[in-house]
Amino acid sequence: MTNHAFAGRYVLADEIGRGGAGAVWRAWDHRRHTYVAVKLLQRHKAQDLLRFVREQSVRIDHPHVVAPATWAAEDDQVLFTMDLVAGGSLESLVGDYGPLPPRLACLLIDQLLAGLEAVHAETIVHRDIKPANILLEATGTGRPHLRLSDFGLAWRKGEPRLTHTHQIVGTPGFIAPELLDGDDPHAAADVFNVGVVALFLLQGTAPDTKQLVREFDHARGVPPAPAGIDDRLWQALGPLLHPDPALRIQSAAQARSRIADTAAYLPAVDHHTEPIDVFDQLGPLPGGFGPDGPTPPADLPPPPVEPNTPELDPTPPESKTTTYHLAPPQPTTRHPDGHERRGPDPRIPGAPAHPPSPEQDPIGPEKTVGAPARLVLLAVVVAAVAAGLWALALIGT
Repeated sequence: MTNHAFAGRYVLADEIGRGGAGAVWRAWDHRRHTYVAVKLLQRHKAQDLLRFVREQSVRIDHPHVVAPATWAAEDDQVLFTMDLVAGGSLESLVGDYGPLPPRLACLLIDQLLAGLEAVHAETIVHRDIKPANILLEATGTGRPHLRLSDFGLAWRKGEPRLTHTHQIVGTPGFIAPELLDGDDPHAAADVFNVGVVALFLLQGTAPDTKQLVREFDHARGVPPAPAGIDDRLWQALGPLLHPDPALRIQSAAQARSRIADTAAYLPAVDHHTEPIDVFDQLGPLPGGFGPDGPTPPADLPPPPVEPNTPELDPTPPESKTTTYHLAPPQPTTRHPDGHERRGPDPRIPGAPAHPPSPEQDPIGPEKTVGAPARLVLLAVVVAAVAAGLWALALIGT
């Protein structure tokens, strides 16, 4: 990638992902002096651009949410930036390790629900909660740190929808049943998504939600726990997955409370199993980039030169100690005979021009006189006025 600074600020390093609305890049932010994630979109698709604009308007400051931070446009491209999260996603984590220990799965779901609480507090429905959109900080074998991302399909209550009334958006297998029937987006639909993600973490594969709905219908309530899932834990998770939204857990806060109460009773993790390592999955920086940004630096416009910078030398090249002279100016005066007389040019012939003072803009169109010259000018004016008054007094006598 070239070292061009997009909008004078962002230098794209390498592509780290791609979605339906555009590519995601790792980029250097010259203002913040750090790497950020950048979602880049061409402006030729009106529908995608509308979603792009809506997504960048989401502003949620929460440790378990990755929301857009800034945006910029240049030529036919627009972008917005987010924090760079390097540890992959829940999809890649399960792909590496298979089903997760129940306590670890509950910890991750608790963090996901905490972030979702903040989203719903802004009257936003995410509509696309799935393992690929749930990112992880690269914490190694320490406590994992999850962050909900990708608000491309999010909808804020009261805003017009960008799809037709009966058009379904979301990822197959993660869409709440009532949305498939044409219901409006709502918070309980996101809760259903979280339940599906929980089963994915515990089973290692995405569940068959159609079969799950049939089991709920047949049981007329919460069916028996799926194979390999603790019964007590299922009693907390099952109500998140009820096909009837009226019988489902309604909020992220309620779901979080139920799962937290259950997690304390789950068996401890078997220490003989392989430790879960959430490592940096972005890989090394491409050529031309280092920890402190592009090498060499990007083609940014030069910073403005301050008047007092050492590079500017106010003296002529032939002398470093030139002395500047300014003669007292002689203003126009009116004598008793009625004639105006003007004095000579205030500057002594041959004297060099007075340099700009540090407070002035050196390239400004106006040239002003320094403070000592203004005092001399004031004294001359006062003397001239006094002389005029004295002459008038003599004439009057």
